[in-house]
Amino acid sequence: MTAYILRRLWQMAPTMLGVILLVFFLFNWVGGDPAYLLAGKMSNVEQIANIRTQLGIDQPYYVQLWIFIKQILTFNFGNSWSTGEAVSSIIGSRLGPSLTVLIPLTILETLIAIALALAIAFKRGSLTDRTVMIACTVGMSISILVYIIVGQYFFAYQLSLFPVQGWGNSFSENLFKYSALPILIALAVGVAPNLRLFRSFVLDEVNQDYVRTARAKGVPERRVKWVHVLRNASIPIITHVMSNLPALLIGAFLIERFFSIPGIGREVILAVERSDFPVIKAITVYVAAATMIFNLLTDLLYQAVDPRVQLK
Repeated sequence: MTAYILRRLWQMAPTMLGVILLVFFLFNWVGGDPAYLLAGKMSNVEQIANIRTQLGIDQPYYVQLWIFIKQILTFNFGNSWSTGEAVSSIIGSRLGPSLTVLIPLTILETLIAIALALAIAFKRGSLTDRTVMIACTVGMSISILVYIIVGQYFFAYQLSLFPVQGWGNSFSENLFKYSALPILIALAVGVAPNLRLFRSFVLDEVNQDYVRTARAKGVPERRVKWVHVLRNASIPIITHVMSNLPALLIGAFLIERFFSIPGIGREVILAVERSDFPVIKAITVYVAAATMIFNLLTDLLYQAVDPRVQLK
C-alpha cells in the first residue's frame, strides 16, 4: 500500500508540472498585461513601469516561472491585486463557508440518490420507476437559476422560513440557518442526475450471475440489495462522487453568489470581475492538486470497499 501511494504521488509530479506551465503561459500570454489593469485609464508610462517592477513581470519569463513555482511550493501567492489581502488568507477564510454547504450537501445528495436508485432499480419498468425517471428528466430540464429564485421568493420571502441572504459568525448558525435553504435548493438540482446515474450502476449489477445465485440460495432480498448489489455498484458511485468533489467548490458559485455566502466559488467570480490574477492562479492550482489527490483517495476507497481490488 505504501509503495503504491508513493508511486502515485511520483506520477502526479509531471501532471502538476503540466498544469503549472499551462496556467503560467495562459496568464502571461493570453491574460494581457496586468500593469495596465491595475494602473487604470488615467495612468502614464512611468506608473505602468513601476507597477511592472513591483509585480516582477518585467523579469524574463524563466524568472517569472521560477517565482510562480516557489509560490506554489511555499503556498504563498502574494497579495490580492484588488484588496491587498494575502491570497492564502483569502482562500483559507473562504474555504470554511464553502465546506459548510458542500459537505452536508454531498452526504445528503449521495445517500438520497443511492437509496432511491436501489428502490426503483429493483422495480424496473414499473409505474413507480417510470414516474421517478420522468420527474428526474423534468427536474434536470429546469435551470438552477429558477430553483434559486423560486426558492428564495417562496421559502424565504413569502413563508419567512429561511433568511434570503447572509452569513453569520458561528458554525451552528451558518449550518442550520443560512445554509439550510441553499442546501435544499442544491439537493433539488443535484439529486435527479445522480439518481439517474446511480440507477444505471445498480441495474448493471442486478442482472449479474452472483445476484441470481444469491437469490437461488435463499438470501433475503434486502440483503441482496443492500449488501451484494450495493457493494459492487458502490465502486462507480465512489468514482463519480470523489471526482466531483473538487469541482463542487467552484461549481457552487451561483448558490454562493445569490445567497451571499463568502465561499470559494463566489471569490472566483469576484476575482474574475476584478482581473485579480493571483487569486485565480492560486485557486486553479489548488483545485488541480485536489483533483489528483481525490483520485488517489478514490483508489484507496476501492480497496476498502472491495478487498479483491488490486492496486497497481
